[in-house]
Amino acid sequence: MTPAALRRRLALAFAFLTRLPVRAEVGEDSDLGRSLAFFPLVGLVLGLLLAASARLLAGRVPPSVLAVLLVSLHAALSGGLHLDGVADTFDALGAAGADRARRLEILRDSRIGAHGATALVLILLLKVTALHALLASGQGMALIVFPIIGRWAAVLLIVLFPYARERGLGVAFHRHARARDALAASAVVLLAVLALGGHAWLAALTTALLALAFARFAARRFGGITGDVCGAAIELAEVAFLILSWRSS
Repeated sequence: MTPAALRRRLALAFAFLTRLPVRAEVGEDSDLGRSLAFFPLVGLVLGLLLAASARLLAGRVPPSVLAVLLVSLHAALSGGLHLDGVADTFDALGAAGADRARRLEILRDSRIGAHGATALVLILLLKVTALHALLASGQGMALIVFPIIGRWAAVLLIVLFPYARERGLGVAFHRHARARDALAASAVVLLAVLALGGHAWLAALTTALLALAFARFAARRFGGITGDVCGAAIELAEVAFLILSWRSS
């Protein structure tokens, strides 16, 4: 792999997962799929920004307010894309009696229904309270690691599950994603959880299993996964890791 290809794929990972001002170009069809190897690095940058913000604001605002601000910043940095995935995915999963085609149609609907709104509120509440608990217990390092784990979950889903649609951006990701990209991403995660210490490795492994179980459940109903499902998996994995990190601290 040439240095130019590395830069393209790294830039694509940032452009796809964040709203950071990164210029990205697709030089080859394979660049999208091969950018998966850099997803956890994107999470690392987001985690560092959150940790720096927490350090800057600590003592200046109440811990509960700090937790809300950090969750808001995290959502802003990612453009709210993954939260949108939560709403769309749970609206589609909650459609009683709907067949695969109807569920996929609901995924494309920009309107939010009762199931999506409920899931969205619960995810945000869990994330705020889990962050608050971690900050109160002095586990600030988890701020850096939880975005890494969330994006790792998306890598696993893209590599291990088929894509539910015949067209769309996800087709390129699934067609060109390779197991070695998942291994490279996993290496970054391994270094992160070792740096966090304690039972972080167990929290990460449990989170991955939960994300895979969720993806399997969704794939059975959609005939595969979609970008919305990956976004929902990122949010669920982040919340699960935050909760498990506090439990293992």
